[in-house]
Amino acid sequence: MSLTPLDKSAIRQSFDRVAAGYDAYAVLEREIESRLLERLEYFQQEPSLVVDIGCGTGSASRLLSSLFESANVIALDWSAAMLEQVTKTETESSWPLCADMHALPLAARSADLVFSNLALQWSNDLTMVFHEFRRIMKPGAMLLFSCYGPDTLNELKQAWQAVDEQPHVSDFPDMHDIGDELMAVGFCEPVMDAERLTLEYPDVVALMRELKGSGSHNVATQRFRGLTGKSHMQGMQQAYEPFQQNGRYPASYEIVYGAAFAPAEGQPVRTPEGEVATFSIDALRSR
Repeated sequence: MSLTPLDKSAIRQSFDRVAAGYDAYAVLEREIESRLLERLEYFQQEPSLVVDIGCGTGSASRLLSSLFESANVIALDWSAAMLEQVTKTETESSWPLCADMHALPLAARSADLVFSNLALQWSNDLTMVFHEFRRIMKPGAMLLFSCYGPDTLNELKQAWQAVDEQPHVSDFPDMHDIGDELMAVGFCEPVMDAERLTLEYPDVVALMRELKGSGSHNVATQRFRGLTGKSHMQGMQQAYEPFQQNGRYPASYEIVYGAAFAPAEGQPVRTPEGEVATFSIDALRSR
């Protein structure tokens, strides 16, 4: 996948800055979270350990704790400020953990369920992320996630392209590419699907305000680092006008959903050096 290179430090700083007011702007995030949680009806196990990757202010972590009352739920995010919001409503079975999803500080084969709502699009290396997910998951454990797809904010992207050639809106991974990555890492029974949602705003400024308030503004490595000039902003707003309908300005989102299961012991993983099979010592002793 060839996507917009992202500035990891800028991503973390962005979410740190908006953490205190994030929930007031995260309307779409909560709707997708609800739709993703509904898919847990296919999960028939009673997990001991659930990991919520990219938990934000902990909304899904709290719901997962209520859904699986006997489970320990790890609310994991790389924004310390977001996790401060989690601790304000922490339950006895929910544990905040500040960490990068590319290098999870969790034991191998420890998680029964890995849940992630709208976090994967902030990765430059989904292969590494999926390797980490597989490493911490028990055989048969479930992975359930959502992320933005390539048609997300298409109107805004086109409007900015009419003004300059700088990256203003990130590219997002394609559903089929994500499925291929899951297969390459060795996940079993991957199921991918997507839907398109459209939000409407009274003006483009309201859209920009919501993106900024939810931490979803421009974090491309090659972005312009100065303030956006007034003429550029006005040009972008004028280029957005053809999308306006009945006084409302649409913003399209492609939402990709994925589910897969961790493979049995010894299932090979495809690497540049060839296929590598890994066994726990306990699995070998039981043979």
